[in-house]
Amino acid sequence: MIIGGKREARRAYGLDEIALAPGTVNIDPDDIEIGLQIGSLNFGIPFLASAMDGAVDPRVAIEMSRLGALAVMNGEGLQTRYENAEEAIQKVIDEPVETVVPLIQQMYREPVKSELISRRVKEIKDGGGVAVLSFTPMGARNAYTAIEAGADAVVIATTVTTLEFRSSKGTTIDLARFCKEAGVPVIVGNAVTYEGVYQLMDAGAACVLVGVGPGAACTTRRVLGLGVPQATAVADSASARDDYFEKSGRYVPIIADGGLRTGGDVCKAIACGADGVMMGQPIASSNEAPGKGHHWGMATSSASLPRGTRVKVGQKASLEQILFGPATKDDGTLNFVGALKLGMGSVGAATMKEMQQTEILIAPTLATEGKRDQFAQKVGQGA
Repeated sequence: MIIGGKREARRAYGLDEIALAPGTVNIDPDDIEIGLQIGSLNFGIPFLASAMDGAVDPRVAIEMSRLGALAVMNGEGLQTRYENAEEAIQKVIDEPVETVVPLIQQMYREPVKSELISRRVKEIKDGGGVAVLSFTPMGARNAYTAIEAGADAVVIATTVTTLEFRSSKGTTIDLARFCKEAGVPVIVGNAVTYEGVYQLMDAGAACVLVGVGPGAACTTRRVLGLGVPQATAVADSASARDDYFEKSGRYVPIIADGGLRTGGDVCKAIACGADGVMMGQPIASSNEAPGKGHHWGMATSSASLPRGTRVKVGQKASLEQILFGPATKDDGTLNFVGALKLGMGSVGAATMKEMQQTEILIAPTLATEGKRDQFAQKVGQGA
């Protein structure tokens, strides 16, 4: 469409603007398969915890593994900068809102230590967990330390990761070479366009994270005006995945990363084409999370241009209850696995691939239609 003069703009959709049409067959949730494979790694449920210091530490990584999910730890976060990471995190929690961003900037100036990377990997592995750490392209050299320590996979991620980086200062990472030499699955992100996702897959990514700016603690969309609404971003990325598979014979899963607050969001993300979801806020609200109900974005620590903030999400329940229930709230923030399976059963999808083919409707009034009393009383969907 034309927005003025000769300037064209494409209409894009967020998850809040769409709905899933019920199917003509109902399937028992107990008969539904929702597993996820990333390279050689297999997971019983398609849920990943975001690599944020308020959400993931070795204890959370171990517990998520026990539950059949995957928690990614920030390899350049407080866990690998401070011997006593718990004490460092407590400082962030206690700081007044007016000064918390400068404090975070200051604390993340402490260098990342190779010995702490190795130690955190060992802690996760010794606890029976799957050890996956995340690094920026600039810090990719530290990923080799994690791999040497026994990491099962690594993530290379930043706000937007592209195959080509142009700078008069030189390049940061040869992504194709890194994926080839790593010896473990390399998850890459973030991307939101067909071309960007396809190029990352062609470079050897084992999995691609999809999403720019929708996260609860992220301010990228305000600071940079950057992002693609998540429903459109996932659908475009899924198209790239399918075309790449048709060409290469290699299936590379995509993970919807950010903006997933409820079971309904998860169902819609999978229907748009995602193979799994990555969540920060819901994991940060668990009793086990190191942030004790506080959550801040990875780019909050940027020395020159922070693109995140600290938000208070509270502590709702254990990780097990958040993922598997039983739900004691009516707002869709507990029992994500149950919601996904029931949602899939209701549209007649027995597998994730079938869920990706379900009918999608444009429905911007889905959350408010007929819900006047809920909004007036601030309960249910009006809370």
